[in-house]
Amino acid sequence: MKNLKADVVVIGTGPSGLAACVEASEAGMSVIALEKQNVSGGAANMGMGPLGIGTRHQQDQMVDIDVERAFKMFMEYTHWRVDANMVKRYFEASAGTIEWLESLGVEFAGAYKYFPKSEATWHIVAVNGGIGRNGGAIMNKHMLDRAQENGVEVMYETPAKKILRDDEGKICGVDAVDKDGEEIHIDCKAVIVGTGGAGDSPEYMKERMGYTYGKDLFNIVIPGLKGEGIKMAIEAGAATTEMTVEKIYILPFSDFGPQSVPVTFMQPNLMVNVQGRRFINEEMMQNTTFTGNAIQIQKGAVGFSILDQKIVNGYKKKGLDVVNFVHHVDNIDDFEQACDDIINDPNNPDVVKADTLEELAEKLGIEDVDTFLETVEEYNDMCESQDTLFYKPSKFMKPIEKAPFYAGIFHPSGYGTLGGIKIDDKCQVLDDDWNAIPGFFACGTDTCTIYGDSYMFLLPGNTMGYCVNTGRFAGEAAADYVDELDD
Repeated sequence: MKNLKADVVVIGTGPSGLAACVEASEAGMSVIALEKQNVSGGAANMGMGPLGIGTRHQQDQMVDIDVERAFKMFMEYTHWRVDANMVKRYFEASAGTIEWLESLGVEFAGAYKYFPKSEATWHIVAVNGGIGRNGGAIMNKHMLDRAQENGVEVMYETPAKKILRDDEGKICGVDAVDKDGEEIHIDCKAVIVGTGGAGDSPEYMKERMGYTYGKDLFNIVIPGLKGEGIKMAIEAGAATTEMTVEKIYILPFSDFGPQSVPVTFMQPNLMVNVQGRRFINEEMMQNTTFTGNAIQIQKGAVGFSILDQKIVNGYKKKGLDVVNFVHHVDNIDDFEQACDDIINDPNNPDVVKADTLEELAEKLGIEDVDTFLETVEEYNDMCESQDTLFYKPSKFMKPIEKAPFYAGIFHPSGYGTLGGIKIDDKCQVLDDDWNAIPGFFACGTDTCTIYGDSYMFLLPGNTMGYCVNTGRFAGEAAADYVDELDD
């Protein structure tokens, strides 16, 4: 067994763990970071940037958002069923965290909305001087570089196995194992857990939330996120919390293919369930959380987005109705060919094409074809006047008339799990009696319960913002705790 020693051990090197490493090491702590993968960054390497409120970028862009308005929006949205002190602290710190990241070398392209009805709080990390995918990886690299410059030892392919407490209940160490199977014991005064949740554990998600992967949830799986940090924390005495999913909706097979397919089917056109009925004001399709929620409660947890050739032709000629940062294309000229390619794939579960509405309904497995035809007829009639069912704006009311007809088969999805370890607004881990466990801290998605039952997409960048900010809080608090012990 190898024996090591540090003031602070950080478990996980996603954005929360990396932020914690930087803050603790800047405060003079010796830090060892344990990472089970062979790279840092975790799921955030696929992201684009964190939330910020009241930043200079927003001021330069004349974006009218401040902490007071964002806080009131957030707390009304969550019905105050969240930790208001944590939300307030996070929002107040967010502008300073954008500046802190810039001091580490991160450049931002500006502050943006995710979709038209959201606020411009998403600070997109510049990629090659502009906007691109995976800016989160650039942000993480800058935090990693600063942490290592400060002397943080990052041990890759070395998962933590157990968090240890002494006879007085204080954190005293961590047991781990390296890639060669050698056991490692680290004596320490504080531990920070930031392991990114359990999005790669269908069993744990089923146990904690009741979802069945591939049936009523097709979450985007980030390899390695098995929930070990949550389980270790609970074993070490942490109280647990409700767990949720950052809900979205996707075409599971086709979402990562030609972007013309998902972006076209996500436009605010007719959507029906397996019973052939509308169930949503399709204008809400731009909010992926709201739409994922609505699909989740339908029979079979599925929703069908219906288009006709006239709608497709209109989009090719005049452009799409709604665009967002994740699904964004200049044109959809390849839509028909991409759909044909998907349909011809024997594994395709996502796209259907038919010459008649009756054939489309049969291919989709709609239970009552007559009800579906009545829904389309009623919808087409309302396109000539107004939507009297769900009050969708007239500009989005396009009749379904011209063959061929297309359908995208959407299922609920999620970017990963949220919550699991109970903390206070100082990121101290709490026990079942709500007492802080001495020397025990946690951050990031392992702790994120601030959204209640639905991710707050009206203020985009929230998950990454929460991770970086709580990582900073945890690193600062751990350093303060160690300093107090040494005094």
